[in-house]
Amino acid sequence: MEAEFTARLDAVMPGVRADLERLVRIPSVSAPGFDFSPIDRSAELVAALLSDCGLATRVVASSGRPAVLGTRLLPGRPTVLLYAHHDVQPAGDPALWTSDPFEPAERDGRLYGRGAADDKAGIMVHIAALRALGDDLGVGVVVFVEGEEEYGTGATPRLLRELRSELQADVAIVTDVGNWAVGVPAVTTSLRGHVTAMVEVRTLSHGVHSGMYGGAVPDAVIALSRLISSFHDDAGDVAIDGLKTEPDPAVEYAADRLLAETGGTPFGTGSAASRMWSRPAVSILGMEVPPIEGATSTLTPVARALVSLRIAPTEDPLRAFSLLEDHVRRHIPWGASVSVTRRGAAPGLAVDSSGPVYDQIRVALRDAWDGVDPVETGSGGSIPLMLDLAEVIPDATIVLNGVEDPDSRAHGIDESLHLGEFRRACLAETLFLHRLGSSPSPR
Repeated sequence: MEAEFTARLDAVMPGVRADLERLVRIPSVSAPGFDFSPIDRSAELVAALLSDCGLATRVVASSGRPAVLGTRLLPGRPTVLLYAHHDVQPAGDPALWTSDPFEPAERDGRLYGRGAADDKAGIMVHIAALRALGDDLGVGVVVFVEGEEEYGTGATPRLLRELRSELQADVAIVTDVGNWAVGVPAVTTSLRGHVTAMVEVRTLSHGVHSGMYGGAVPDAVIALSRLISSFHDDAGDVAIDGLKTEPDPAVEYAADRLLAETGGTPFGTGSAASRMWSRPAVSILGMEVPPIEGATSTLTPVARALVSLRIAPTEDPLRAFSLLEDHVRRHIPWGASVSVTRRGAAPGLAVDSSGPVYDQIRVALRDAWDGVDPVETGSGGSIPLMLDLAEVIPDATIVLNGVEDPDSRAHGIDESLHLGEFRRACLAETLFLHRLGSSPSPR
């Protein structure tokens, strides 16, 4: 039967690829300030694709960006919840892309476009498995595709609770993470959480001449820079006291691999895997300071930075924000006026990868990747809805997998999907659902 379903999967893949490209062409950016009508269009297309698979489907929302719910239940059989998201990050400057970010283009076996990997490919993994299995699907399915994973409004957690009775499942497959490498699958067992905060530093009531007053009163940009520098010690470790860390991962992330994937020089102490997956990290996502073009000889009175704090999988994000705020208060430079405003927060997740469900997913991944064993990894990124999902379906086994690889550049310029890995991910889910439907119980 595995050979039959592999053949079926290969038969549907051309259509799956075409529908993925249709999704990528929709600029469903969920960031504030963008036109949200494309998100409506992408939700409608996802709903149509699920309906064509025989699911009872509707677009749902709770004052936020639209999500899609599709159900096809089989009484007496296990139920699997399939999760992905149809919103995407902004593309940035299109001139920096090799091709139009919203016109999919294939180069050297990769499909380029915003959302091609994160996470419209995740949607199509579910669609591919449903198409390949057809009427032989031996499990009930609930498909939930949200529309504000990248920029949440807080509405989707409320929506989950409203739909609680319809979302109950034995297993949840979250297809929004990556694999270890091209040719090597992964099982992700942890996600970092995050806190985003706006830090504003004011040193003057108004701009003043830098020649007349420079050296006597501080410039807000220099004061902000001094504050930012306090977030790390001299080795590069996060210097915000009290933040949690988790034990180091068993797998190592080689320094030469890190260099090849990022072009950056490692900093901090300890293993790269621990610094990316189980320890906190601070980044500056953006700053409001005078641009070089048009600059004048003026001391800047106010400057702002958008601070991203990634936190350990079991850290409380509100506690982490409080620790960040305390740190800023203790490091205010030169009597400046400083404010810290929380812009977003999401918890991480740590899952138990033991038990029959994980045994089956490992076998399915191994078979789809031609006998290569999956690597157990963490993820430094966040999926904000995961803890809410775990609370709504507390008895479900949550499986985190995906289609990205180290060259996918999710959120970056020239995001892409390795088409060979995409096919393997589709095959793995097809085999997993088939075998789960053939087993007496997933527990």
